[in-house]
Amino acid sequence: MTQKYMALLHETCYHYAEEHLGETAARRNAGIAEIEQWLQNERPNIVLPNDVRYVVYFLRTTKFDVNKAKRKIQMYCKIRSARIEWFKNRNPFLPEVLELLDIGIFLPLREKDELNRQVVIIRTAAHNPKCHSQDNVFKVDKMILDLLLYLDETISIYGIVAIFDMKNVTLGHALQLPPSLVKRTVESWENYPCRPQLLEFVNAPIHVNVILNVFRSFMSAKMKSRVKISRRDTYVSKYINLPPELGGTGESYHDLTMYWKQQVQEHAVWFAETDQNNQRTS
Repeated sequence: MTQKYMALLHETCYHYAEEHLGETAARRNAGIAEIEQWLQNERPNIVLPNDVRYVVYFLRTTKFDVNKAKRKIQMYCKIRSARIEWFKNRNPFLPEVLELLDIGIFLPLREKDELNRQVVIIRTAAHNPKCHSQDNVFKVDKMILDLLLYLDETISIYGIVAIFDMKNVTLGHALQLPPSLVKRTVESWENYPCRPQLLEFVNAPIHVNVILNVFRSFMSAKMKSRVKISRRDTYVSKYINLPPELGGTGESYHDLTMYWKQQVQEHAVWFAETDQNNQRTS
């Protein structure tokens, strides 16, 4: 039986989705029905979260091209099944996870920018590469991103902006990212059910171009076009008040770190449930 989507967002969200994504109630319902029938009849081993919104998320990321949405769902679930180092044992009280939550490596801002986009700050060099594996860093990043998508449906409409703060990046950080891991990371970005609008790298030393070129080599043309490197002022600062660490007067990294640590820990049961779901996906 097809799940029923409940239109709970403000009407302005749906007006935007219709104008920019081609979403109407009729197209949404038809897309949900087709994808759920496909999952039931042709891909019974693919298990999405038991929340019809996730089907809608994939439809929105492909502007309601159902065949593209199917391919994206397949790749998304394949990645989650294969990358157990990122998507298994996502217990926020594990020492290796807790340490990274305390550092604050992935910090969504609590206010949207002027274009209603979700801004996320990714502190690429906040962790110590001698103490924390890059896989655990990615695990915590994706834990918070998954929670963000669960809590806020509007991200699937207006999209997300990622600011990569590269302050204090070292050779040790770079050595944690061999091309094989970069490839897996880019594949994950491009198949997540959100709409990345901009990837901005700030506080980037000149030599970081070597690393970024490896990332670009695995990106689609569309993703490459959304990469921006800022030596000083960030492009996003035109649209939102950033933390003091990035020259703004918004919430500090510390305050955001404490907030998201609390949010992740309060959803420990939800993460345990999604762990079970990932194990059933193939």
